[in-house]
Amino acid sequence: MSIIEVRNLTKSYRVYRKGEGLKESVRGLFRREYSEVHAVRGIDLQVEAGEFVAFLGPNGAGKTTTLKLLSGVIDPTSGQATVMGYVPWERKDAYRRRFALVMGQKNQLWWDLPAQESYRLQQQIYAVPQDQFRSTLDELTELLEVRPLLGQPVRELSLGERMKMELIAALLHSPDVLFLDEPTIGLDVIAQHNIQQFLRYYQEKRKITILLTSHYMKDVAALCKRVVVIAGGRIEYDGSLSGIIDKFSGDKIITLQLAEGHEPNLASLGEVLSETWPKVRLKVARADVPRILSRVLTEHPIEDVVVEDPPLEDVIAGLFRETAVSQDRRSPA
Repeated sequence: MSIIEVRNLTKSYRVYRKGEGLKESVRGLFRREYSEVHAVRGIDLQVEAGEFVAFLGPNGAGKTTTLKLLSGVIDPTSGQATVMGYVPWERKDAYRRRFALVMGQKNQLWWDLPAQESYRLQQQIYAVPQDQFRSTLDELTELLEVRPLLGQPVRELSLGERMKMELIAALLHSPDVLFLDEPTIGLDVIAQHNIQQFLRYYQEKRKITILLTSHYMKDVAALCKRVVVIAGGRIEYDGSLSGIIDKFSGDKIITLQLAEGHEPNLASLGEVLSETWPKVRLKVARADVPRILSRVLTEHPIEDVVVEDPPLEDVIAGLFRETAVSQDRRSPA
C-alpha cells in the first residue's frame, strides 16, 4: 500500500460575487449571487514511502488546496485519501505527530520571540522527549548553520534564515511525511541553493516522503525524479522529470560555434534564438536534428556544436499553456 493514496478527491468553494458600485453593494444585502469554484477536480494520486515528488502547476491550479486536504487543514467536497493509513480530515493526534506542513508564505514561529522559544513549544505540542529534542535540534541547526541565530527574534532574521528556522520547526518531531509549499519563494540564489542542499541530504538520510510544490524549476531539477503536473484541478502528467521533456517538447536546442569571420544566415535551418558571433543558438524540431547537423557540418566551418533539450522552465510553461487551452475547451460555454 502506498504511503499516500488519493482517489477521486474534489474540493469546491461557493464564492460570493459582488458587483461594482454602491447600487450593487446595496443589492447584495438582499440578493447575493454565488459561483462555484472547483479547486480540485477528482484527482487520483499514489506516492510510495521515501519518494520526493514535485507537485507542479500554474497559480490557481489546485496545488496548495491538495496539500491542505492531505494535511487535514480543510475538508474535501468528495473523494477519499489516506496518508500513512490515516484519513487526514479526521485530524487524529496520531496522524498530526507523523507529518509536517511548511508553507513558504505562512509563518509558524512566533514573530517577536527567538526561534528557540517556539521550538520548546513545538516540543511540548508533539511530546518529544528531551533527549530526542536536543539531539534533533543540534543536528538540524548544524546542518542549516543557524545555531548563532537561535536566540535572535524571528522578525530580525532574513527571509532565508527564517525559512531555515521554519524547516527546523517542521522537522523537530521527525515526521515521516513532509508537505512543502513553495519553500524557496522569494529567496535569493544562494539561499535557494542552501535549502535545496539541506532537503536533498535530509531526505536521503532519513528516507522521509516529501511532496513539494514550487515555481522554481531549479528546485525540481535538483531534488525530484518524479513530477506530477496539476492544472485546473486535474492531474495532467505524472511521470519522470526526463519524461516530461520527451513528452511535451518536440524541439532541441543546437548551439553552433562558427569559425571566426564566418557569419552565414542560418534562419532557414530553424528558429534563431540568439546570435553572438561566432556563436549561434537555434531551436529546431527534434526529428530534424540529424538532417540539420549533417547540412551544417557540410556547408559551414564549425568549431564546436552542442545539442541539448530546451530549458525545463520553457517546457513546463508550454505544458501549462497547453493544459489551459485544454481546460477552456472542456469548460461549458
